Amino acid sequence: MTTHGTEFGATLRAWRDRLAPTAVGLPSGRSRRARGLRREELAELAGISVDYVVRLEQGRFTTPSAQVVAALARALQLGNAERDHLYRLAGLVPPADGEISDHIPPGIHRVLNRLGDAAVAVFAADWQLIWWNRGWSALLGDPSSTPREHRNFARDSFPINGDRPRLSQWPVTSLARDTVDAAIVSDLRRATGRFPNNGRLTSLIRVLTAGNQRFAELWACGTVGAHREDHKIVEHPTVGPIEVDCDVMTDGDAELKIVILTAAPDTEDETKLRLAFLSGVPDPRAGHANTPTVPRSAEFERTRNQGIRRSPTQHSSRVVAGA
Repeated sequence: MTTHGTEFGATLRAWRDRLAPTAVGLPSGRSRRARGLRREELAELAGISVDYVVRLEQGRFTTPSAQVVAALARALQLGNAERDHLYRLAGLVPPADGEISDHIPPGIHRVLNRLGDAAVAVFAADWQLIWWNRGWSALLGDPSSTPREHRNFARDSFPINGDRPRLSQWPVTSLARDTVDAAIVSDLRRATGRFPNNGRLTSLIRVLTAGNQRFAELWACGTVGAHREDHKIVEHPTVGPIEVDCDVMTDGDAELKIVILTAAPDTEDETKLRLAFLSGVPDPRAGHANTPTVPRSAEFERTRNQGIRRSPTQHSSRVVAGA
């Protein structure tokens, strides 16, 4: 057992103990014996197994990958200095300033945890999905079932070899296809100016240019811009189609993209969105006739019993997922 491995585990335990459950949107009750997050809660937030967290904390595993360290730093809401320290304890070089970061600063985490009535996700500068809340999972399906390398909105928007969308478990239709396509490509070009030597971004653009003609055409235009908004229809398997507004906010130099999906207030779609959140996360294997994997609450039943009248909606021809 190495000194660095022991220190990594001790630091991980200390930072887990100090993070209040409420800081990550979890309830805090008197029955909790853990001072901060439980191991299983940290594992879920970081997208790794509980056994892996145990081995790291006990110093029985001392060489976590950069991806795992980045995930732990996000889950623990570390600042840049502490994130870099965790990398060094793992024997890794911290991310350079010119690299795309998957790290979410603590202040942003606090803001995200206050957006409980919306479906929210955070994407890196290359449109790689790095965080989502429970509302996002309830509306679009749980992205954790998709391999990390496929959780990319640009790849969903410009499929290669007939790939299906991976960020949503059911159809999502954009009502502004051409505008959104152009915005995604111009946003990626803007990212190449900020992160000119980033391997992940360079590889993504190379793959999309070679594999998707539409992307190649838009990339050749040379436009620089940002993706800011969209209007979508989510074909939710439990409550039916929901029209939502998609707003994209960008955070500072890291170019994190905070995507927020909401429905217009006092509308049928707002009621459906609330029902989707209350019904839990549907099982995509059961199709559109499924039942939620989380038991329906009494509030769900009361809201459903108020009645939902469907109104005809004009759909566009393009199905995309995510932002």
